Amino acid sequence: MNVKETVGIKAASYVKDGMIVGLGTGSTAYYMIKEIGRKVKEEKLNVIGVPTSTTSKKQAEEIGVPIKSIDEVEKVDIIIDGADEISADYQGLKGGGAALLFEKIVATYTEQVIWIVDESKMVDKLGNFPLPVEVIPYGQQQLFHLFEKKGYEPSFRMDKDQLKVTDSGHSIIDLHLKKIDDPEKLAKELDKTVGVVEHGLFLNMVNTVIIGKEDGAKLISVIR
Repeated sequence: MNVKETVGIKAASYVKDGMIVGLGTGSTAYYMIKEIGRKVKEEKLNVIGVPTSTTSKKQAEEIGVPIKSIDEVEKVDIIIDGADEISADYQGLKGGGAALLFEKIVATYTEQVIWIVDESKMVDKLGNFPLPVEVIPYGQQQLFHLFEKKGYEPSFRMDKDQLKVTDSGHSIIDLHLKKIDDPEKLAKELDKTVGVVEHGLFLNMVNTVIIGKEDGAKLISVIR
């Protein structure tokens, strides 16, 4: 069993009968969804999954996890999702899988947020991983130039030889910042930038972090 599988299975143990569960996206979340599917089939676990991408939706459907959209539920009890970076003060950078918009929407209406990562994702400060910024296609070149002028070293996310298109039909501009000294200031700036739909800074959101290590999983409860 690899580290990601260990963490995914551990995270699934937080899912209890009757819960509405946000199903994250990514290579670690894959194992969490797989384990929930096993529990549904073998242990008759009664849950509803709220997928954060077409990928997690397809996986859940294939293994028999009942699903609803975020607009079909009153709230979500728990979301289990991966992260590309988690800083020393437990702020997150996400969106490497291009699902940041749906992930943040579901997390916003969730009572308990759990992030599952391997220990390589734990960093002192965010920013070495490129920060995804989801933008509408109209005016995206202007936004690109704006980010260039600010020194953010932008690049369009590509899918082979074409622009990557998110589940919402948007583009992604990745900002190669190296280090983000003030994530909250940058988040506010991006929130106010016309044409930006969402960004990958997930701040003051997580309740529990499960870190996969070679000798098992480490659990951290985050107090805000």
